[in-house]
Amino acid sequence: MHFANVSLTEELDAIDWYRQRADDAEHETLKELLLHNMGEEMEHASMLLEQIRRRGGDFERFLKTYLFTEGSILQEEKAATAEGASKAGSQTGRSGAHPQLHDRLAEGFLGDGLPQSRSVASAERSLARD
Repeated sequence: MHFANVSLTEELDAIDWYRQRADDAEHETLKELLLHNMGEEMEHASMLLEQIRRRGGDFERFLKTYLFTEGSILQEEKAATAEGASKAGSQTGRSGAHPQLHDRLAEGFLGDGLPQSRSVASAERSLARD
């Protein structure tokens, strides 16, 4: 998951860079080319996001909650939080018995379930071998 997350960040950076360059381009053909390239990076980012959704556990739940909604994102969050507390309470008899994503992250775990220090160290070893 680490490589997918880092790659997504790089694609989003590339989208931003192409947009900035296109905004500043004086030559119309260059501007069109840069915007075309930006679209390619959006495609790449979308593909990576789908891979993360498929393998990211809780990530899919959040994407289903927030993507393609029309109303206030903050209202969606309030509704999802209230619904989650209600479901946890009905499943366990008390709210908060199931750890939420932010709790697991606060404990130092990434989406792959490994402690952050181990995941980062593993990624660094992999990069060093390449």
